[in-house]
Amino acid sequence: MRFFNTMTMHKEEFAPIEEGKVCMYACGPTVYNYIHVGNARPIIMFDVLRRYFEYRGYDVTFVQNFTDVDDKIIRRANEEGISSDEVAEKYIAEYWKDAGGLGVLPATVHPRATENIDAIIKIIETLIEKDYAYEAEGDVYYRTLKFEEYGKLSHQPIDDLMAGARVNVGEVKENPLDFALWKAAKPGEPAWDSPWGKGRPGWHIECSAMSNRYLGKTIDIHCGGADLAFPHHENEIAQSEAANGCKFVNYWLHNGFINIDNRKMSKSLGNFFTVREAAEVYGYDCIRMFMLMSHYRSPLNYSGEILNQAAAALERLRTTKANLEFYAKNGGDGELTETEQVNGLEKYRARFIEVMDDDFNTADAVSVIFELAREANAAVSPSSNPTRSLAEAYLKVFLELSDVLGIPYGAAEADDLDAEIDALIEQRQAARKAKNWAEADRIRDELKAQGIILEDTPQGVKWKRA
Repeated sequence: MRFFNTMTMHKEEFAPIEEGKVCMYACGPTVYNYIHVGNARPIIMFDVLRRYFEYRGYDVTFVQNFTDVDDKIIRRANEEGISSDEVAEKYIAEYWKDAGGLGVLPATVHPRATENIDAIIKIIETLIEKDYAYEAEGDVYYRTLKFEEYGKLSHQPIDDLMAGARVNVGEVKENPLDFALWKAAKPGEPAWDSPWGKGRPGWHIECSAMSNRYLGKTIDIHCGGADLAFPHHENEIAQSEAANGCKFVNYWLHNGFINIDNRKMSKSLGNFFTVREAAEVYGYDCIRMFMLMSHYRSPLNYSGEILNQAAAALERLRTTKANLEFYAKNGGDGELTETEQVNGLEKYRARFIEVMDDDFNTADAVSVIFELAREANAAVSPSSNPTRSLAEAYLKVFLELSDVLGIPYGAAEADDLDAEIDALIEQRQAARKAKNWAEADRIRDELKAQGIILEDTPQGVKWKRA
């Protein structure tokens, strides 16, 4: 298994710290708004990475945090006339709705910054003791130039970083490149007691503290969007390695941007669509499929045309699944031949693992599943008079590989709703058999009003959502 490590800028063989175990940290959302489609990319893609590790037999501890105290949260609280805590709770709840819709599994731990204030203060105290940090008028800053390897992740010379650094109003820094570890309290802002007076943590120190607390001083993988490599991840390295005296992360994985008109989608530029808005038009399933069909490091252009292509691709796979399920129940008797076992199963598993092992290539993995679908549709069809065992064999590997990617085949639809639709279809079939055409048409119209389209196939009547 090989990954492109942002630190070294080339693919490296993956060697976990502890055999058979993986410790992963992913930077989660700052909860002041709905997540946008750009935010969804790392959430989906690193969910797949976690799933793949588990598929390969690893015991994964996956930590994804919530930043629930931040300037943006405070600003939103003032705009809405509610507390920062209420803003955070509101948008954490909205995150869970979107993550669930996108088929994202909960992480092992979802820590919040406000739950880790003591751990944050402890690291800051250590940095001050080691002379990597200093207090100034109730603020605490990291002494950036003291960390000699600063810039090693973003591959930027220190002189270039210095040229872009600035001191904001109210900051008392030794150097413009220094960054805040602790911010002194301002009127009306959330604050906690500390050795430097009341205040709140800076953004970067939160992730260092939570990663250290839940995963240890050195971890296998840290992942996130490419926009976090500098300054956020660069600062995490400086803090963590100075405090702990050891390497922070072995493998850094960063996903590419999602663009609109070739510009990065972001809240700051105002050119973003929230996941909620996109899902109302295209559905959560199509958003996930859209992400899976590109390599995670490649830039990805967002458009209605591409979302519709993802929808069409997903529908083709769903049709294959329905066809295999039908013959797994209604096919003929007979056992698998040796040729069917080899061709129908192992070559697809092997190819899937090969492409996923090569820097987690979901685009090629999706292609493998489509290759399997084409062969399955030819081998399991009315003209081939397939056996149940053959359909079951194809279905098993089809679902196995799809599940690794979390390809959504309607599992989120409630079973009782499916049963209700199936019951109406049976009633319509009975009406047609009795030549009660008016009742049959009424049921069809009722289903159509619910967005259910009926299709007559050689395997009987099937339905899909419009």
